[in-house]
Amino acid sequence: MTAVIAEVSGEPDVLTSVQRDTPVPAEGEVLIAVAAAGINRPDIMQRSGALPAPAGVSDILGLEVSGRIVACGKGVDPALSGSAVMALVKAGGYATHVCARADHCLPVPKGISLVEAAALPEGLFTIWHNLFDRGRLRSGEVLLIEGGSSGIGTLALQLATAVGASVIATAGGPEKCARLAAMGVCAIDYREPGCDERILAETKGRGVDVVLDILGGEAVNRHLAVMAPGGRHVGLSFMTGATASIDLGLVMRKGLWLTSSTLRPKTDAEKAGIARDIATHLMPHLGKSSVRPVISSVLPLDEAADAHRLLEGGENFGKIVLLMPDVA
Repeated sequence: MTAVIAEVSGEPDVLTSVQRDTPVPAEGEVLIAVAAAGINRPDIMQRSGALPAPAGVSDILGLEVSGRIVACGKGVDPALSGSAVMALVKAGGYATHVCARADHCLPVPKGISLVEAAALPEGLFTIWHNLFDRGRLRSGEVLLIEGGSSGIGTLALQLATAVGASVIATAGGPEKCARLAAMGVCAIDYREPGCDERILAETKGRGVDVVLDILGGEAVNRHLAVMAPGGRHVGLSFMTGATASIDLGLVMRKGLWLTSSTLRPKTDAEKAGIARDIATHLMPHLGKSSVRPVISSVLPLDEAADAHRLLEGGENFGKIVLLMPDVA
């Protein structure tokens, strides 16, 4: 099979196409003939050396795929062979074939293409676990999404709206803000002065109930200041700093909650539980309504380096997806 790896840490040019033996599914796994794979920031962090892959996983990049099951391991219903699925994988997504745990796969929703489906797993797992489970977002609440034009942001705002929440999303520049506004949310340009004042004005001074934060660093205290009493701050990343000086007095006075989580270190059982919750609570919103992934760019597998450059450049609106050679 064809796959993409980073033989050394560095800039996007270190990504290399290689030939590998097609993997054989172990017990509880399925082999997927990959149609497309999503690009995610952990891929970039792994390639650059900022976040090495966990011990014992493949050196092939990629954490989410879509495709069709072509073989089933022991303990997996062979009737699944031929099914169109999207899957969260530990590694190996940038390849024409990958093994995934059967209980980490979800059916491709009706009305969603395989290319679109490749943009969903990482977002669905992240959003359910962080926004709805840990963040406890409910109907009638107000959500602030930092980085609303990202793949996670554009999916989270749709799912939040679908459950009856109101959304304020930040983005850089008038073009991205206009596209977010067209999706039915309040869009605020973080490059313009008065961003926090605008958030408070939109909530009539009360503040937001949940913050979905990709910034970290000094932005955390800014978020605490615009949160409503009992608000929940959910950290997804720390693009502007891995440490933050927290105003504990403000946390205490408002009764705020700060939480954070990441998927990759979780056990197989934990991820399987998240998949079951997604199937119950989020999948009904996909395909049958306006909730669908926003695709920024689709590039062939051999242009993975260009895909990384696009994501690192921050000009994307939505997800960047790699298309496998047999599909292209």
